[in-house]
Amino acid sequence: MAKLTLSVDNEVILQAKEYAKSKGTSVSELVETYLTAVTMPSHRTSGSAPLIRSLRGVLKKADMNDYREHLANKYR
Repeated sequence: MAKLTLSVDNEVILQAKEYAKSKGTSVSELVETYLTAVTMPSHRTSGSAPLIRSLRGVLKKADMNDYREHLANKYR
């Protein structure tokens, strides 16, 4: 495995370390996972995140009026 030196804002590093710890992983693994995801050919052409792609079409039969009513009640 090769080493990589990055210049990153100190606050971002602290947040990344906290996030990694909460997920039971390392910052190195987070960076590797991210770099793998963004360099995969399917990700470069799609223009959206994997989570967004997985949600496409889920609400085809949804009633937008019901959703608006739900939001109105939720944020009263």
